[in-house]
Amino acid sequence: MNFAFFASFIVFCIWLTYQLNKSRRREAQREKIFWDREKEANNTRRKPLDDLEYITIPFDSLPMEIMTDDPAVAECQEILRSLSENPIVNLTCITNTDLKLRYGAANINLLSRYDQSYTILARTLQKWAKTLHDSGYQQEACTILEFAMATGTDVSHSYFLLSTIYQEAGTPEKIKALIPVAERLNSTLSGHIIRKLKEAYD
Repeated sequence: MNFAFFASFIVFCIWLTYQLNKSRRREAQREKIFWDREKEANNTRRKPLDDLEYITIPFDSLPMEIMTDDPAVAECQEILRSLSENPIVNLTCITNTDLKLRYGAANINLLSRYDQSYTILARTLQKWAKTLHDSGYQQEACTILEFAMATGTDVSHSYFLLSTIYQEAGTPEKIKALIPVAERLNSTLSGHIIRKLKEAYD
């Protein structure tokens, strides 16, 4: 009995050692691939940025005349005007390594600024929409959030608020259209957003 237990223990130790070594080899291979790509990316020459999907803020179709005396709304609108003076690009789903490989290492700081502007845009649209919705401007909040969806926002509360607005407006079927948008997100929150939207739709 003791011998059988000892033999099983030895076999387990051999198996565990094998698995650990296998895991280490895989990790070493992944690390090598990462650093090889990073080296290649850092040596990639500057390339044109013509194919970027630049975002234009459609002030003419946004509710710029609603609650302008509210400090929160005024702040949001001022931020949007400031953002509109510089390029805005949603690069949330692309790593810095991929950006350098595609556009050159020399462009990374510029691209980071474009993406940072987008992050601020997405958060500002959410804050603005929530402020209007909480004050009873349902349709106006909807307009803002639908623009946010069109830019590929990954702000989860924007999806949840828009689905709430659709329910309040008696158009819950519109929630279904948000699911493919959330599915395209390269974000850890994507699965959570999709589950919540499906629950709201069902």
